[in-house]
Amino acid sequence: MADGNDSPDITMTDRAARRISKILSSEPEGSMLRIAVLGGGCSGFQYDFQIVQAREDDDLVLERDGAVVLIDEMSQQYMPGAVIDYTEELIAAAFKIDNPLATANCGCGTSFSI
Repeated sequence: MADGNDSPDITMTDRAARRISKILSSEPEGSMLRIAVLGGGCSGFQYDFQIVQAREDDDLVLERDGAVVLIDEMSQQYMPGAVIDYTEELIAAAFKIDNPLATANCGCGTSFSI
């Protein structure tokens, strides 16, 4: 799923790919979803999701069913083996990242600690 970078085995599920593809279909052509790990959040690190138009040279590129996800090199080190998923529950729908490196997550699921 990666394009030439040494993949740290970050993957996305079919559900996530379908949802990302749907979101990107309403954006300008060539749009991609960038996922980054930033310092902050209630558990120490937090995920940041942005729609972008440009790739960086060090990006890990995941492509599946029309979905294009970019993850910068710095963020990759905090996500080895992570699975990007999309869940729909009775009270909420959201992207969820199952990160084996995370030792704790906050209640909202957008921040974690290692």
